[in-house]
Amino acid sequence: MTKIRGWLLVLCVLLLVWQPFNLALTMSGMLDELSLRGPGLAAILVARLIAAGLGIAAGLSLLQRKPGAISIAKASLVFSAAVDVLAYATPYSPNNRPPGDATLILVASLAYYAVWLAYLVRSKRLKTTDN
Repeated sequence: MTKIRGWLLVLCVLLLVWQPFNLALTMSGMLDELSLRGPGLAAILVARLIAAGLGIAAGLSLLQRKPGAISIAKASLVFSAAVDVLAYATPYSPNNRPPGDATLILVASLAYYAVWLAYLVRSKRLKTTDN
């Protein structure tokens, strides 16, 4: 079995390290707002937790070259993008961004997920990975 390297390794690190770290930072800042924002914020927090769990599953599957790992990674990226849309396009998630910045951040976030999805779809080397 060949080692995971290159962009796939970068994606694995992002899914296994960055996404849970980002979740921890985000949730720690939002828990105080839960009593004020109510069920909308709770739903966003639960969705972010599920997205991070799915990302961890995808990262581990990719590292272990499990069958269907690429499909799990794609699902993880799509779900994470949907959660970001929910968080940035609804009033439930607290923020201290100037007006209009949420749109820019959302566009950047969606571009991030789109680039990784395109990589997973178009990479010739990965087509032999997913059985």
